[in-house]
This record gives sequence, C-alpha cells and structure tokens, in this order.
Amino acid sequence: MGGCFSKPKPVEVKIEVVIPEKERSKEEMSPNGKASPLIYKVNGTARHYHLEEHPIASNPYHNPKDMVEASVCHVKDLENGQMREVDLGCGKALLIKESGEFHAVGHKCPHYGAPLVKGVLSKGRVRCPWHGACFNIGTGDIEDFPGLDSLPRFQVKIEKEKVYIRASKQALQTQKRTKMMAKCISLSNYNLSSTNVLIIGAGAAGLVCAETLRQEGFSDRIVMCTMDRHLPYDRPKLSKSMDSHPEQIALRPKEFFCTYDIEVLTEMQVAAVDIKSKIAVFKDGFKMEYNKLLIATGNMPKALSCKGKEMENVFNIRTPEDANRVVKLATSKNVVIVGASFLGMEVAAYLAERAHSVSLVELEEVPFKKFFGERVGRAVMKMFESNRVKFYMQTEVSELREQEGKLKEVVLKSGKVLRADVCVVGVGAVPATGFLKQSGINIDSKGFIVVNKMMQTNIPGVFAAGDAVTFPLALRNNKKVNVPHWQMAHMHGRIAALNMLAHGTEISTVPYLWTAMFGKSIRYAGHAEGFDDVVIQGDLDELKFVAFYTKSDEVVAVASMNYDPIVSKVAEVLAAGRTIRKRDVELFVRHGKTGDMSWLTGKGS
Repeated sequence: MGGCFSKPKPVEVKIEVVIPEKERSKEEMSPNGKASPLIYKVNGTARHYHLEEHPIASNPYHNPKDMVEASVCHVKDLENGQMREVDLGCGKALLIKESGEFHAVGHKCPHYGAPLVKGVLSKGRVRCPWHGACFNIGTGDIEDFPGLDSLPRFQVKIEKEKVYIRASKQALQTQKRTKMMAKCISLSNYNLSSTNVLIIGAGAAGLVCAETLRQEGFSDRIVMCTMDRHLPYDRPKLSKSMDSHPEQIALRPKEFFCTYDIEVLTEMQVAAVDIKSKIAVFKDGFKMEYNKLLIATGNMPKALSCKGKEMENVFNIRTPEDANRVVKLATSKNVVIVGASFLGMEVAAYLAERAHSVSLVELEEVPFKKFFGERVGRAVMKMFESNRVKFYMQTEVSELREQEGKLKEVVLKSGKVLRADVCVVGVGAVPATGFLKQSGINIDSKGFIVVNKMMQTNIPGVFAAGDAVTFPLALRNNKKVNVPHWQMAHMHGRIAALNMLAHGTEISTVPYLWTAMFGKSIRYAGHAEGFDDVVIQGDLDELKFVAFYTKSDEVVAVASMNYDPIVSKVAEVLAAGRTIRKRDVELFVRHGKTGDMSWLTGKGS
C-alpha cells in the first residue's frame, strides 16, 4: 500500500478465505468477542492471523520522576455522591466519593475541556455538563460520547483519615488518555485489494468503529475510505468555527493512523457494493474484497431548485475549504442564508459580526419550531435580531441573479429582492446511500439504511452507522428513528465494532446534542419528535431556561440555555430507564428551584 494514506492502483486479486467449519456460524468471530484464527490463501500461500492479548495497564506512566503525590482532603470532607476538584500542585484531579469509596480521574472532559465537577455523578460514572460524554469513575474509560479519549485514572490511598492522590505529571497536564490498542500483524504482507474490515466513510462513526476494533484487540487489516481529501475531522466546527483549518479540527493526527495501522484512502468514492462476492467497487474501477463492512457515508446537503443555483458564490458547507471560503468572501459583504436549520443558524451567528449584512430566508414562521417548539424558537430569533440578523420568514427563494458571473441578488417568492454577494444553502440533507440501491441492503423509502439494535443490516457481516441509518431507539420504545447528530454517530460506530466481534451489544443511549450561537449554547437530550407540549422553567427573554418536551404524560426530551447541568441530569435519568412524568416537571416549574426535584434523583414516582 506504500503508507497509511496511499491511493491504491486499480488491481484485482481474488483471495480465498478458509474458515474452520465450527466458526462459520459466528462469521469468524468467537463468543468472547475476539477474532477467531483465520487462514488466508494469498497467491497460493497460507498465512495465519490471530489477536494479540493486550492487558489494560492501570497506570501507563512508570517514570518515578514523573509522579507526584499529595494529600488533598480529610476522609470526612466528602459525602457519598460528591465530587471535588483538587489541586496536586502541578495540576488538578477530580476526586469522587461513591458508595464509601474514593476515586480520582482527570477533571476536564477530553472533548472540549468542560469542568467535570459541574457534571452529573450517577452509578459509577460522571457525565459532562456541556455535551453529555460519560466516563467510568473507576477506570476513566469513556462510555458515552462525544469525544474519543478517556480520562486518566489516578491512584487513591487513605492514611490516618487523609486522602492522598498519586498521579503522573504528564497525565495531570494532558487531562486525557487514549485507550491501549492492538496493531495489525504483518500489514506489509496483505494484498492491496483485500481487507478484513472495510469502512466506507471517515466521519465520527467510521473512526470510532476503527478505534474500538483496535481497543478490543482486533489485529487484522482495517481500511477506511472517504470522498473527502482530509483525515477525519470535527465536522460540527464547520458551521460553529468556520475559519478553522483542517489540521486544527482533525480528530486524530496522521501519526495516529500509522501507529495503529488504520489505513485511510482519501478522495475515494464507492460506486457499488456486491454483497454476494463481498466486494466494494470504487468509482475509478478499483475493487476491494472485505470480510466485514461498515457503511457510514452520512448525508449529502440538498441543493436549491431555483434558477441560478449553480452560479459562483453559492455554497453548501460540506468541507473546511467551503467554510473558509465563505468567511473570506463574506467579510464586509452581503450574505443570504437559505434555511434556518442548525447549520444555517450557526453560520448566520458566525458571520453576523464579519459581514456587512446577514439575511436568513426560511419557509417556517419561526426558526427551530419543529425541534425546539415555537416559544424557544422565538426567543432564539429575538437573540439573532438583536445581533443584526434579518429574517425573511414563510417564503422561499425563486431566483438567484448574477452580474458578470457572480451572485448579485436573491429574489424571494414574496417579491422581496435581497442584495447578496454570498449565499449559503442549509435546507436539509438526504442520506448518501444512492450507491446501495441495487445492492440488496435494506433501504427505506427516504433512503435511510435500516439496522437493528446491533447496527446490523439485513445482510450478514454488513453494518451501518451514523446519519444515514434508522435504528431502534430504546428511549422511544424501540421506534425506528434517524438521529443525525455527532454524539449518536460515535455510539453507532462503537456498537457496530463490538458486534463485528460478536459481542451481542445492543445500542442503548440517550441522544444528546448542542448548538452554539453568539457565545451561547443550547443543550438538548432525548428525542422529541411528535411532542405535544412544552413545559418551560426560567426566563426565555433572558435566555436562561429549561424546556421539557412531553408526549402525553411523559417527558421525552429536554433543552436548556444557561441552566447547566440539568440536561445532563435528565439524560442520566432517561439513560437509567426511568420515566419522568409531565406532572413532576409542572410542579417543579410551579415552585421554581424550591420545588420537588426527586424525579431527577430517582427517588420520586
């Protein structure tokens, strides 16, 4: 292959896989989740592969000079269920007491650095107050997402009723830990056109799948392919931090992929999948055999259907280059954004201080009405208007006009004509699954890949994850839903990987998302599709509130602004399988912060 990121030459070599009879029913994977031995015949030569054992080290730092030990408190200073940020002199740790035992881990969430002491502690794990990532307090391991890294775990000892923490200086400074991973055995001996695991798509789902396989000890070949020119990056930042360069938002550095033998083929588009022969056919004619397949292609933005949609300076934000170019062209110019979607609103917020004018066109009467409800939507709209964003609601674009080949005006169906030097389109997306239409993989009427709780499609050995799938959501009685959000893509990738290894793990997570605009964030947990009422506590005008979305008598989702960590608290209640009743939150709202909150602790009804 000539490196981690080389583009393969068009060559096709048939590889015969000889599987012991007793293993065939498990599809080469043993019940304990490790890959059973395989014999590959490559060019007539039999080769044997197995997984390396890799014990998890409790402390990967062995240099005594790197260690620090400090007394941080008296044993009676913390009650059960309490957390405290403690200073060891060269860095801080999070000290936790639960069920009479003390634990110490990193104090910052590795995702975006949130202070975990302000998060939620529940049954052996702490949940981030900002974006909902969860970490095991005993091991530091990440258990729910977003983010890729775990927390460092520090040694705790009790002497003379004082609590001591012994920690690595390096871990105190980095505040994150990458799980130990296996490497591929004899990668150089593989045939170019064959891989054990092929991952189509290099977003969060694809990367987490690859990393989870390595973390679980899988030491066979893994190939990821992507239409993008970049290694996996933090896609939400394309609309939240538009001038970020690719290397600034990379999820992992290039060296990481080389170290753990995760091959990434960039600018490679799969045109078809032959499920009978287990072959992926690329657009340039190259073919690759696979044993296990993950489809994580995400979605593609919808285009406008009006006259002038193809002209210069009309953008869908799909890549870092798109975002960078929009910022450059929009500075001190007139910008029109079509669609008050998450992307459209975040782009409007980002450009408001940079552009001469920002106009937002939307078919609905209020932004986010279907997602956050009318009252929250109007509060957000008011915030935008106070920041010089002009809304044109309940109308559509009828024409884009040009002058000398460049955009000049956006004409609305209402008759209004808007000056425009740049137009950003955010009118929704469709699943990128067109190449699967003749494959035999089950696709629903909207183009989504249908999977079960283990992210398996109807085809053995073929899994799917991320924005392009519908899956059973435990929170909503296993209703098949599409949840196109960053956290969920991470979890999909992990579940798919575990089930490639025959773990039999079912997905059971609470959707969690956030949006950032003008330095403020809305956090959201649950799935409120079809909600019939919204119960609001706080002040919408002051943008300090929590909104409970209900269906019949049950809370199905929650959103908040400047009300942390209530969304993470509710997420923990829902994750535990407990039901929050509408009457409970109504009492809470009626009595304010003095109201009964037992429904958040599990002591209520």
